[in-house]
Amino acid sequence: MSDIAEREGAEQAAEPITIEAFSFGDDASVVDGQNLWSYFDGMWRNGDWYEPPVPFIGLAKSYRMAPHHQSAIKFKVNLLKRHFVPSRWMDAATHERAALDYLQMGNLFLEEVRNMAKRPLRYRVSPALHTRVGVEEGRYFWVKPSPFGLGSLSGDHEFRAGSIVHLAEPDVEQEVYGLPEWLSALQSGLLNEAATLFRRRYYKNGAHAGFVFYLSEETVSNQDADAIRDQLTQAKGVGNFKNLFIHAPRGNKDGVQIIPIAEVAARDEFLGIKNVSRDDLLSAHRMPPQLLGIVPTNNGGFGDVRSAMDVFFINEIGPLMETMRRINDITGLPVVNYRDYAPMMPVGGA
Repeated sequence: MSDIAEREGAEQAAEPITIEAFSFGDDASVVDGQNLWSYFDGMWRNGDWYEPPVPFIGLAKSYRMAPHHQSAIKFKVNLLKRHFVPSRWMDAATHERAALDYLQMGNLFLEEVRNMAKRPLRYRVSPALHTRVGVEEGRYFWVKPSPFGLGSLSGDHEFRAGSIVHLAEPDVEQEVYGLPEWLSALQSGLLNEAATLFRRRYYKNGAHAGFVFYLSEETVSNQDADAIRDQLTQAKGVGNFKNLFIHAPRGNKDGVQIIPIAEVAARDEFLGIKNVSRDDLLSAHRMPPQLLGIVPTNNGGFGDVRSAMDVFFINEIGPLMETMRRINDITGLPVVNYRDYAPMMPVGGA
């Protein structure tokens, strides 16, 4: 039996050591990416309606992917709410929901509700998440999309012909659906979320705190080691963060060492990732940082918030109001109207 064991050991020792190599997948580009809808023959047709170029479920869930993204959209909605004038065909709540759908989803669908005389009574929002444009012009459908963004599960409903008003953010690749203007910053927003989740798990797992107290000093007796351990155990509550003194005459230089557990993991670029992804989102929304309450890191700050507000409103909210007023052109009724903006007083004004 000993000879057999020796031969097996020799064979195992003679086997060459192999190295297993692998590589990570390439980054997905918006140009060459295979996970996004590709416009191979126009829009993908699903029976009587077209599927959107980007799954609307993903757009809806990305609303809360980063605080700066949600806050920027909500800020624009609040400015529109502040200047909106309710009409007999649209109240303030409907307008708020319509503005949110248009800014987040890039599409706004309004359904006409008729009175007994078959005249427009009011307009209500049909959520873009569930509304689809029909293959035939003028047809629209309410669907319950599957979790994978393809097709629907059940409960499909066709709206009355001519009862849907559709506003779409223009897209350069197709003209059936709109795409939100911030879509280019989607990857930055998801990176911001991933960095936050990573750091949260990092703290939750306890990898951010603690250390290894390495004691190899020969002059320290077992009794002294027990006393040191007791002092470390009591370093909590009122006595936390207190210093520990060790006296070891004629001791070695490396006899006592403090080795942090997460020394390598703590060197990640968390703040850099958060700041860069935040700047990408603000650039996509063309939002001045001082309007979102971001604290400046430089001594000069961001400048006068009132001047930034005036420029932002004129260049961003004003055109957005004109887009919403297109509802009046489509319906032939004064459904949407806004009050004029009063510029804020300059800093040096009386």
